[in-house]
Amino acid sequence: MVKRVAIIGAGISGLASIRCCLEEGLEPTCFERSNEVGGLWEFSDHSEEGRASIYKSVFTNSSKEMMCFPDFPYPDNYPNYMHQSKVQEYIKTFAQKKNLLRYIQFETLVTSIKKCPNFLITGQWEIVSEKDEKQESTIFDAVMICSGHHVYPNLPTDSFPGLDRFQGHYLHSRDYKGPEVYKGKRVLVIGLGNSGCDIAVELSRLVTQVIISTRSGSWVMSRVWDDGYPWDMLYVTRFASFLRNALPSFVSDWLYVKKMNTWFKHENYGLMPLNSTLRKEPVFNDELPSRILCGAVSIKPSVKEFTETSATFEDGTVFEAIDYVIFATGYSYAYPFLDDSIIKSRNNEVTLFKDIFPPFLEKPTLAVIGLVQSLGAAIPTADLQARWVVKVFANSCILPTTNEMIDDIEEKMGKKLKWFGQSQTLQTDYITYMDELGSFIGAKPNIPWLFLTDPQLALEVYFGPCSPYQFRLMGPGKWDGARNAILTQWDRTLKPTRTRAVSEAKRPQPFYNLLKILLFPVLLLAVLLAFY
Repeated sequence: MVKRVAIIGAGISGLASIRCCLEEGLEPTCFERSNEVGGLWEFSDHSEEGRASIYKSVFTNSSKEMMCFPDFPYPDNYPNYMHQSKVQEYIKTFAQKKNLLRYIQFETLVTSIKKCPNFLITGQWEIVSEKDEKQESTIFDAVMICSGHHVYPNLPTDSFPGLDRFQGHYLHSRDYKGPEVYKGKRVLVIGLGNSGCDIAVELSRLVTQVIISTRSGSWVMSRVWDDGYPWDMLYVTRFASFLRNALPSFVSDWLYVKKMNTWFKHENYGLMPLNSTLRKEPVFNDELPSRILCGAVSIKPSVKEFTETSATFEDGTVFEAIDYVIFATGYSYAYPFLDDSIIKSRNNEVTLFKDIFPPFLEKPTLAVIGLVQSLGAAIPTADLQARWVVKVFANSCILPTTNEMIDDIEEKMGKKLKWFGQSQTLQTDYITYMDELGSFIGAKPNIPWLFLTDPQLALEVYFGPCSPYQFRLMGPGKWDGARNAILTQWDRTLKPTRTRAVSEAKRPQPFYNLLKILLFPVLLLAVLLAFY
């Protein structure tokens, strides 16, 4: 019987894990190498080895109603998209209100996690931790790894011929903290992800010239969606998810590309993805198209080679007199304290059942929280992952056999390759994934039952945002305030924007949008009949 649980990291995944252990009657001990909670969201003006690092100007890509702990809404006066300092403030408040700080050993580094000699019988782990240069070894019944995946930078210097001769400076985006030191310089940013675009846009106001080099392009979305509402409050809905999965792929792909091009035509800006129908995570940047229009940012293809002072691109053009190259090339998935074979058990790829459990472990007493990527927010995902994991630890839920887990991984991998592409194997469809986890513990919303017993709530749950509160609406861990939080989520969304109230607040009309969607096939049928 699992009782003592080691938790590695006190970011959002670690805090969710501590809280869930307590809810299940387990005894958590969290090891955090820094002196503060928050993980990625805790800003530091310098990057440290083995710690996540962000730049000062980071804002969230998920809106506040979609990225909260499911029983702990943000204050209604918080902006919908928050500066990192606001998120960190919220995380600290959550840790204090839930009385989680007492279970965290700060400034403590975990150096080793190994199976105990009797692991086949007990499933126990030996954790070696270090504080003040003193090491301590402790036995735990289970381990939850919550150290995140924005820690070890991927710096592919071998992929760029001539970089060793380059006389300017180059660095990874994790070492970028602000634009001041680049004033008046000429900067090349490699990578068209969220970090690369944020950095290029910020630099474009101070530098002489900034160019983004991209290998495959990307869709660029605004945080401001139809009628000015937050994008995820309209896009991440159960009804929209149903349509995306139910429609024939050619129709779904056509609608997806059309929607992505609604704001601006990506091909005219050099941004069009090579495979336009893949559902890879888009870039969220409200200013990039404008900066391209103004000539402040330019988009170029891959770098063919570097010289001492310049870069030649695949199209033959040259960027001369470069002062800085910033590699916004993502991160590697590394757990230096753990034997690689436990998590990367096949072709050096991460192989986890439901992106959480290593399928080949003889005892299911180790889990990875927060590694999965989706268009949904990390906080509610980590919360639901941790709720399932602690029930597995406590024998309230039983995992399938190893062969069944492998079969599931293979099946899901095939779908992921089709939807997201080879480089995005940790990405998943948010609502499908959350419902799957919720069904394991009885927390998946029962939509038909809601329509029979509470139609007002059912309409908001199905056609409105798939907000985190839905997964604390019923079942174990139910929160009594979930119904009210769902029915008032648009009030909290609109409050910070209506600082000058000129009329009654306008909420979205899902049925009107539904009618527009249903009219499309009717019109298509009418056109086809007209030609016959």
